[in-house]
Amino acid sequence: MSQVHKSHSAPEYRPKQPNLLQRALPWLIAMALVAFLVWFFGNLISRVQPGGLILRVENGWIYLLLGIAGVVVLIALTSLLTQLVLRARRGRAVNFWPIFGNQLTHVTLWAVIVAAVYPIFYVIAASFDPRSSLFSLARPQSDNILISSKVLPSFEVVSWANYAKLFEGITLPMWQLLLLGVIAVSLLVIGVSALIHRLGGTPQEGRGAANWAMRIMLVAIGLIVVFMGPAQFTGDSNEAKFLLNVRNTFLVSGLTGLIAILLSTTAGYAIARLRFPGRHQTLLFFIFVQMFPGFLALVAIFYLLVSLGLLNTFTGLILAYSAGAIAFNTWIYKGYVESLPLSLEEAALVDGATRWQAFTRVVLPLSGPILAFMFLNQFIGTYAEFIVSSIVLTGVDTWTVGVALRNFTTGQFSTQWGTFAAASVVGAIPIVLLFYGFQQYFVGGAAAGGVKE
Repeated sequence: MSQVHKSHSAPEYRPKQPNLLQRALPWLIAMALVAFLVWFFGNLISRVQPGGLILRVENGWIYLLLGIAGVVVLIALTSLLTQLVLRARRGRAVNFWPIFGNQLTHVTLWAVIVAAVYPIFYVIAASFDPRSSLFSLARPQSDNILISSKVLPSFEVVSWANYAKLFEGITLPMWQLLLLGVIAVSLLVIGVSALIHRLGGTPQEGRGAANWAMRIMLVAIGLIVVFMGPAQFTGDSNEAKFLLNVRNTFLVSGLTGLIAILLSTTAGYAIARLRFPGRHQTLLFFIFVQMFPGFLALVAIFYLLVSLGLLNTFTGLILAYSAGAIAFNTWIYKGYVESLPLSLEEAALVDGATRWQAFTRVVLPLSGPILAFMFLNQFIGTYAEFIVSSIVLTGVDTWTVGVALRNFTTGQFSTQWGTFAAASVVGAIPIVLLFYGFQQYFVGGAAAGGVKE
């Protein structure tokens, strides 16, 4: 007769239910903390005293420390509530400190993000203020302490006047207006595809439409940049020439990026795959060149351009930019080529291809992400450059964005802060759209080019 053994399973863990006082304690602490913060900020505002051109707070450092302590206590309280909720749902104990550290890290990151976005918000707000009062000495007359202390901008006067100055006297033929419409539709297609992808994945057809829209938009932008000329800008002021300066920057940055790719890919491939005398010394020379900032060569660049008759020309500026881009981009592309399997090129050589054909038909088609990274990196760096362009370019019709923005801020009492803010917003929009549209290639290329010998 067989014996039947009954398995004795461990008793199921049932968390102890908190009593009424334990459930109410976090809410009581929250109410006390809210009351403390209300008292804290009320007392802080009441102690604000006018002190000349600024607002001063008596013993402000004490209130700053108390505010930080209050925020930490609030984070600890939310961590405690999170711990209680997780314990009730999972039926087991949950450690408090990882939750507290995670939430404290998130709050710190959000504080860093707000600190980074705050100047952008202020500049955008200033672009709609025609009074050019971004750094005026007088304080706004407002009952709001944040506005009177200029922590927040004053929206008493909101106008498009600053933007109207940038578009004054511009004449566009019909074909350019059609291209602008094509660009707008392409941006709409790209935006809709990105939104669909965020909501639940993009089908293959959607990704194909976005890629084609991106290509069509780039072709349309290229046609406008190449064929737009100074004769279309008939305004008398420098502000009316700003869009021409944006066009100049696009032309210089785009050609510089293309030349940088042409020179750096050939040099990087030769250094990665060929063995020739002086190869190691060339790599050391590229490293040595990158040790020194570019503005140390301003005297030599200026002398060469004057001697060649290229001062105040796009050709001279493009050559100056391209020369400085070779070393860095060559190192990046060399690392990418060395990450590719050598067997692919060897198979092409066995089939009768030359070394140049192996490079153009095997290596370059596989180099899409790194080429996009090199072009965008050079384009963005050239777009924001000021020192070299301010030395080489001397006429308003040839200015780039950086030089034009500097012109709006000359003079201690004649600075056009409103126009400067509006021009900054208009000049930043192309870079934001370009970076957003190619961010996957930028990030992928940066990671792919990280392979070094």
